[in-house]
Amino acid sequence: MKVKVAVIQHAPVFFDKEKTLQKLEKLVREYSSQGCRLLLFPESFIPGYPRGFTFGASVGSRDEAGRELYAEYLDNSIALDEDRERLEKIAAKYKVYLVIGATEREAKGRSLYCSMIYISPKNGLLGVHRKIKPTGTERVVWSEAGGESLVSFDTKVGKLGGLICWENYMPLARMAMYKQGVQIYLAPTADARDSWVSSMQHIALEGRCFVLGCNQYFTREMYPRKYRDLLPETPEEICPGGSVIISPSGKILAGPLWNDSGVLLAELDLDEIKKVSLDFDVTGHYARNDIFDLKIQDQPPMKKEVDESD
Repeated sequence: MKVKVAVIQHAPVFFDKEKTLQKLEKLVREYSSQGCRLLLFPESFIPGYPRGFTFGASVGSRDEAGRELYAEYLDNSIALDEDRERLEKIAAKYKVYLVIGATEREAKGRSLYCSMIYISPKNGLLGVHRKIKPTGTERVVWSEAGGESLVSFDTKVGKLGGLICWENYMPLARMAMYKQGVQIYLAPTADARDSWVSSMQHIALEGRCFVLGCNQYFTREMYPRKYRDLLPETPEEICPGGSVIISPSGKILAGPLWNDSGVLLAELDLDEIKKVSLDFDVTGHYARNDIFDLKIQDQPPMKKEVDESD
């Protein structure tokens, strides 16, 4: 089976959920018209990855300006009890699967998660992966999820799953995805170092899966003026991107895209996964289950998408 995919390396309308959703739909409309069936958006595309912000927090202290900034971030984050229907309508209208990096507000709550939201054109919301370990200062604003968040989905475009940013450095979290048989591994990120591409190639080779690495391109000028004084002294180009699409043999199919906004396109032949499993299968003949026994607390089994035509 072949499937055309798009990796979106664009910035949001920073800290503005409504305008970012409008931009998202415009991008979906454009690339669905080019035959793409799966679109991946970067980490916290909605309402924006808050790079450089401290939220007024230091050990033992938080200031009022930081609290006000958090409240604004909270108000502009995705709330699935409010925004789910709109996302589902976009996927249905353009007949595409959407995987959207978003800061997600807990339903009827005030905690935030760094999430990856899976939307089907026919069945709507498939599920949500919430980051199980925010990195460094991210922990000030993002909560941690548990094993129930290690979701994967058997869809019409392949078996989907993945991790966000530095979760991809967690070997056991990666193995949790491999054990589900993920074919298209999704990795939205905010890491724009050259070494990130090498990590994506390693995951493709290790998991014998296609890997879609997706980052934003962001400059200082893209921040609304009122936020620029919150930034440390940084180069004009704050996040240079580096999105990439990689085959199960480790070959780069598209990208890496640096120093510009843009979209990577590739047609994935899922039958390639069978071929490259001849000499390595991380959950099969290379697993050594006589030595290793990985138990993952609360991980759900891969969810098979319901086909209403069956």
